[in-house]
Amino acid sequence: MLTCIVTLLRRHRELCRFADNCPVPKWANLGSHACRSEAVSVDLLRLGAFALRHSAMARPSFVRWAKTNAFWVAKRRCLAAIVIRIVLMLTAGIPMALAGQAGTVEPQAGTWKTWVIGSGAQLRVPPPPDHAASEKELGELAQMAARRDRTALDRVAYWDTGSPSYRWSEIAVAEYLKNGISWLIAARGLALMHIAIYDAMVAAWDSKYTYNRPHPNIVKAGLTTVVANPPSPSYPAEHAVAASAASEVLAYIFPDRAAFFREKAEEAARSRLTAGVNYPSDVAAGLALGRQVAILVIARGKSDGTDAKWTGSVPVGPEKWTGTNPILPMAGTWKPWVLASASEFRPAPPIAYDSREKSVELAELKNFPRTPQTNNEALFWEAAVGGLRTHQYWNEQLSKKTLEYRLDDNPPRAARAFVLPFVTLYDAAIGCWEAKFTYWTIRPFQLDPEVKPVFATPNHPSYPAAHACASISVTRVLGYLFPRDAEAFAALGERAAESRIWAGIHYRSDIVAGRQVALAVADKVIERAKHDGAER
Repeated sequence: MLTCIVTLLRRHRELCRFADNCPVPKWANLGSHACRSEAVSVDLLRLGAFALRHSAMARPSFVRWAKTNAFWVAKRRCLAAIVIRIVLMLTAGIPMALAGQAGTVEPQAGTWKTWVIGSGAQLRVPPPPDHAASEKELGELAQMAARRDRTALDRVAYWDTGSPSYRWSEIAVAEYLKNGISWLIAARGLALMHIAIYDAMVAAWDSKYTYNRPHPNIVKAGLTTVVANPPSPSYPAEHAVAASAASEVLAYIFPDRAAFFREKAEEAARSRLTAGVNYPSDVAAGLALGRQVAILVIARGKSDGTDAKWTGSVPVGPEKWTGTNPILPMAGTWKPWVLASASEFRPAPPIAYDSREKSVELAELKNFPRTPQTNNEALFWEAAVGGLRTHQYWNEQLSKKTLEYRLDDNPPRAARAFVLPFVTLYDAAIGCWEAKFTYWTIRPFQLDPEVKPVFATPNHPSYPAAHACASISVTRVLGYLFPRDAEAFAALGERAAESRIWAGIHYRSDIVAGRQVALAVADKVIERAKHDGAER
């Protein structure tokens, strides 16, 4: 409609030959969306002034002065009425037009540094369909809008809650919990999935701002939407991009559930059509793009060494761990994402088992003044945040902060927020396990039977402490991502580490070494993040 109005004004200018007087809207010639808000405001002022000027010319006093030019006055009066109506129509349409053409969320995200693909432009999708095809798609969306029911609307609301990364992280964590899988393996899978989502989102943003396709209801007046248009161009659809990338990675990790994840992806993509905020071709391009990225991420996953089998044996010695069937002894050989090698931050050898320093550490554990509170907290960090739930707890903290910091309307930045902590958790686990199975340090209760742990000691060597490695590293990265909460996160990480002293399962030097590994890994991740283009 607005384009038609501009065309009519231009035509009228040509016919009436008053080019210096006819106000053609400035935004009609703007190629980008960024300046249109200011331009429309200026146009309203110009059109209003124009209407008032020509309305004044049509007053009786002017008519008496120009009684010999009755035709010209009538024409001016008619033009004034037309322009006043144009102003009213423009005013009524501005909220919708500006909402649809905002398109300013992270316009440079397509240039951010990626993890697996070479760049966002590497997988740029083909141009969107032409006008005729788009018109046909608009008809399809109108038909879908007419068929909306309560179930469909519920699905729209489900997938529209939070960023795309938020919902897929929840789905993935639930799958790991259901299968009772160790946090180390879960961290690896969550890092793979979120890297796929992030890289696909960067590629999507490259395409979005290359083509700048407006959302359907901006093109077709009267097309109702269930949710607000995302503040970025329509093509490709980011929810479809994330759904395809995530579902394909999860199908690789849990092959028996592949059909379930792919069905979820189709549902997520379909929800954007039901909502009326994307064209079918937006969704199709998004699904294809996400799948392309997932293939590359899966290939990386197949080569990371996580399928290697342990063929070694537990070493023997007075200072050595004395258990059997240790948990994931090969984890220290897995391929990391940011570490140059698994041993890059290996701590110095542990304190000798028969040294005075070790005696002091044992005395701290045996003499620790346990209370119901310290016991309860030690149990919390073991049962609620321990081996099978570490990833769940930190995912909950992360998810909550993405909502509090309003990243739900910023999919690329939300994807970045999810990928950094899980890459950190995975690499910290590798560094920690590399040291554990280099030194095979004896546990406190194995060295001194008078040490009585609050609960069963985890079945792997003592040095360094895994809770310190995991919790301190992930909370440091969370503090970088969410600076208002950095102090609170740091306190959580330290408390998780300290709880292993309260439980009687780690020496003080285990905690110190774990903190050292954690901070080194986290700081390397943060350093990479500071140069990934997102801070520009």
